[in-house]
Amino acid sequence: MGGVLKSWAVPKGPSLNPADKRLAVMVPDHSIGYGSFEGTLAEGTYGAGEVRIWDDGKYETAIDPLVQLEKGKIVFTFFGLKVRGEFILTRMSGQENNWLLIKANDHFVDRDWKLETVLPVVKKAKKPKFAVSGK
Repeated sequence: MGGVLKSWAVPKGPSLNPADKRLAVMVPDHSIGYGSFEGTLAEGTYGAGEVRIWDDGKYETAIDPLVQLEKGKIVFTFFGLKVRGEFILTRMSGQENNWLLIKANDHFVDRDWKLETVLPVVKKAKKPKFAVSGK
């Protein structure tokens, strides 16, 4: 949106059940290049800790998302590898950064779906104890 990644932290993760309303806290914009970043952010920096990509995909909106953002309600369809369908982000009354993420009632609804919170272990490459070079 507008040349940056608009981001919301969703502490409990998304839900595919329209009855669930998940807190989504708007966080500072990120550069587009940050969208593929995985790694560790140093302690004392914003967002410190492990950064992992849990899902990847694209989204579409019927109305300009920046116009929707300004009005406090963004309706979008997400086409992810794990999560799909229409969602609504709506700003909570009187709160600038607190929003709710709600699954729209479409054919991707799954009232029994449970968020898998266990991420696969990232294997770190072992450092060589010695190096050999030659001609």
